[in-house]
Amino acid sequence: MEQNELLKKVRKIEIKTKGLSQNIFAGEYHSAFKGRGMTFSEVREYQYGDDVRDIDWNVTARYNKPYVKVYEEERELTVMLVVDLSGSKDFGAVGSAKREMMTEIAATLAFSAIQNNDKVGVLFFTDKIEKFIPPQKGRKHILLLIRELLCFEPQSNGTDINYALEYLTGALKKRCTTFLVSDFIDGGDYYKAMSIANHKHDLIAVQVYDKRETQLPDVGLMKVLDAESGVSRWVNTSSRKVRQAYDKWWYTLQQAMVDTLMRCNVDLASVATHEDYVKSLMALFKKRG
Repeated sequence: MEQNELLKKVRKIEIKTKGLSQNIFAGEYHSAFKGRGMTFSEVREYQYGDDVRDIDWNVTARYNKPYVKVYEEERELTVMLVVDLSGSKDFGAVGSAKREMMTEIAATLAFSAIQNNDKVGVLFFTDKIEKFIPPQKGRKHILLLIRELLCFEPQSNGTDINYALEYLTGALKKRCTTFLVSDFIDGGDYYKAMSIANHKHDLIAVQVYDKRETQLPDVGLMKVLDAESGVSRWVNTSSRKVRQAYDKWWYTLQQAMVDTLMRCNVDLASVATHEDYVKSLMALFKKRG
């Protein structure tokens, strides 16, 4: 991607996602993630925009003016974006390609975070750790993350969510809010690693998928390529048995993901590339608020 084209793409994403974070998600993000697992620090006078649930009624009664409790992490929350860059992320038969949507979602979350004076970091993974960018604050840092989301070329095409979560747990000592952004096309068992990661951090899953991945169309003989293994083969999509087998594979994969998330008590926002991800994120924030 040429430099001028890249700058235009970065700027376009910044304008869209920064606007979303300022106009739509600001209050929802704050109520969804502030005050979770915090340690009490002090009280201060109520300011416009503070959550009324944080009012300290004893101090308020004593001074005849509202005071709110301040928590340690409220001053500086750390947000990690753990992003799947495996080969399947480039699939995009309908609407935006998955990587493009993942980039927009990650950018929206990042701008929502820095608007609350939080630090943001990124972990790119496939079946290995591709790149780790430590959490920092500020617009310049977010623009760097967006450029990396658009341009970074992973060395591998596989997927290993288990390994990514194990790395996250070991690399970050301080509790952080972590968004795992993936299509969750991973045949492995990541329950234990997810359970440990969510116990140490506040883990949220964001699934991005293409609706054409959910079923095979009846279009006759079709050559398909597994983007992660590189293996291609001819498939007779006119065969009902073939289509039913694919449907069963997808259903089993989805059910395994949902079951694992439920057992680990991890919230999920699931969005298809032809859908509006704003609604899914709003629903997630309201659920946690």
